[in-house]
Amino acid sequence: MKIIIILAVACLVTSACNQSGNNQQLQAKIDSLQAKVNDAYKPGLGEFMMGIQEHHAKLWFAGINKNWKLADFEVHEIGETLDDVKKYCTDRPEIKSLGIIDPAVNTIKAAISKQDIEKFKSGFTELTNDCNTCHKDNQHGFNMIIIPTSPPVTNQDFKPAK
Repeated sequence: MKIIIILAVACLVTSACNQSGNNQQLQAKIDSLQAKVNDAYKPGLGEFMMGIQEHHAKLWFAGINKNWKLADFEVHEIGETLDDVKKYCTDRPEIKSLGIIDPAVNTIKAAISKQDIEKFKSGFTELTNDCNTCHKDNQHGFNMIIIPTSPPVTNQDFKPAK
């Protein structure tokens, strides 16, 4: 009976030692993966804003050409990028001001759904002004956005498909 108890205790001690070693291996793997996550590339606010600026310009040319499907696509791209800003740039105080553009975006969406070019133009002007207000409010007033005068890309036709 003593031999059985001694063997059982020995098995428990061996199992505990193996478990401790296994926990150390798992912790080392977790630490390694955490280091990779910490070093992963995360776009900065400037990269996101450059994307928004391009969608802003493409939205303008889609709208003034009455390509409502493309305009709808571009205004949604702006919204998706802003969602990404809110997700990935939580350390930036500027993101608290992003809601300033919501009314203009809603005006543009309504204009697109009604295919109303005049309402689109006024909503776009409001959006552009709101972007500049946000920039000024966040000490980036030197970054002045305008209604574009030429397409941001030359390899895209902004007229609706026939």
